[in-house]
Amino acid sequence: MPSAPGPQVNPSILSADFANLQAELARIATADAAHVDVMDGHFVPNLTLGLPVVEALQRVSPVPLDCHLMIEDPDRWAPAYAEAGAAGVTFHAEAARAPVKLARDIRAAGGRAGIALRPATPVEPFLDLLPEFDMLLVMTVEPGFGGQGFLDVTLPKIRRARAAIGDLDVRLQVDGGVSAATVERAAQAGADVFVAGSAVYGAEDAAAAIGQLRDLAARACAH
Repeated sequence: MPSAPGPQVNPSILSADFANLQAELARIATADAAHVDVMDGHFVPNLTLGLPVVEALQRVSPVPLDCHLMIEDPDRWAPAYAEAGAAGVTFHAEAARAPVKLARDIRAAGGRAGIALRPATPVEPFLDLLPEFDMLLVMTVEPGFGGQGFLDVTLPKIRRARAAIGDLDVRLQVDGGVSAATVERAAQAGADVFVAGSAVYGAEDAAAAIGQLRDLAARACAH
C-alpha cells in the first residue's frame, strides 16, 4: 500500500520520560508515528526497551509505532515486532544475514520493512534491493545515543539514495540530530521522514514542534 505523500515527522521516544510513556505518547498525537529505538547493548552500547514494552505501547499509542531495531540477530527477532503490531520495523544492514528474506518476513507479519545504514556504511550495495523495502533509513549520527549533532557528511549519501529511489514507493528516513536548524538540509537532500527526539520532547509544546518541523521540511522540498 503506498505511503501518504508529504514529509513525515516521527518523534523518538528515546527522549521521552520512560516513567510516563503513555502520557508521552499522548503528547505526540499529531505526529505521523512514534519512533521506538530498540537497543540490545551489543549492536550498540546502550540498552533500552524490548518486545514486551513495544506490545504495551502498541495498546495505548495514538499513532503507529515505527520500530528501529539496533540489535544483533534481527533475522530472528524483527518479525516479532511486526506481529506485535508495529506499523514499521527497520533493521540494520550491518547486522542482518539475509536482508531480503527478513524484509519479506516483516511484510508477511503485517509490517512495513525498513533497512538502516550507519553513517559510514555505503548505500550502493543496497540500491538494487530497494524494491524489497518500504523505507531506507540513513543514520545522521552514530546509532546508540540520543542528543548527538547532525552529521552533514551524510548528506551526499542521502542525495544518492533519493536519486536511486526515483519513483519507487520507498520512504527515505533520517535519524539523528534532526531539529529546526537541520531538517531543511536533510529535506533538500531528499529525506522525507524525519526522526526527532529532543527537538520535539524538549519543546514546551510538542505538537507545535512537530508542526514546525513538518512545515520546514515541506518548504525545503518545494524549493
